[in-house]
Amino acid sequence: MKIIDLREEHTSSYFKCLEDWSDEMNDAGERKAMWFEKMSGRGLRVKLAVDDGGNPGGMIQYLPVEHSCIDGRDCYFINCIWVHGYTQGRGNFQGNGMGGALLEAAEADARTMGACGIAAWGLSLPFWMKASWFKKHGYKKADREGMRMLVWKPFVTHAVPPRWIRKKKGPLPCPGKVVVTAFVNGWCPAMNMTFERAKRAAREYGDCVEFIEIDTTDRSVFLGWGIADGIFIDGKQLRFGPPLSYEKIKKLIGKRVACLTS
Repeated sequence: MKIIDLREEHTSSYFKCLEDWSDEMNDAGERKAMWFEKMSGRGLRVKLAVDDGGNPGGMIQYLPVEHSCIDGRDCYFINCIWVHGYTQGRGNFQGNGMGGALLEAAEADARTMGACGIAAWGLSLPFWMKASWFKKHGYKKADREGMRMLVWKPFVTHAVPPRWIRKKKGPLPCPGKVVVTAFVNGWCPAMNMTFERAKRAAREYGDCVEFIEIDTTDRSVFLGWGIADGIFIDGKQLRFGPPLSYEKIKKLIGKRVACLTS
């Protein structure tokens, strides 16, 4: 195993979180590629963990805090770290130290660029991006919002802890019309999948439904709302978690349309 910077031959796989074997990933569209193109000019860093045959089994992506969804200074933010754990496709790479190696490489890289620390988000529940995993690697809590914990590792004593940027306002319903408001950042294919499905489902109802897209890669837009990703139907946000199916989203929109026309 070794850690390498993202190479052109691996970009298409990276855009699908190394799950290019999955047909479901096609629902995510081109949002990740668009985000990558924008953020590459803003300091985005991507590293892969590859096996002896050069096959990527893990990835980490991180960027300067001023282009992230948190508030901080002189540090980097890890959007995600992921080691492929499915039997399909390239197989299960988890449990052999790839995650720790990727994290160490990102930390070392951030140090060489003069950062005072590095931050990441983790969940308090025992699945993907576990806060407890980061804590085992020397990270400590900086902030918390519900199940989401913001953790960080300072490199210098004068480093300032980062904080979550919290929701400032939400979209409002519009009398006489069902409004689907979609906030999309692009960094996560799972979130992009939900966005694209909601957009497609909204079209099924014609003029009864207005679909509003809000691109939060523009940080000023993100700061105005305090929402990076999310789907709202008449002002009510759909739950976070695994991407909702197209059928489920269409059904939820359909219920609001039925109320409108009854």
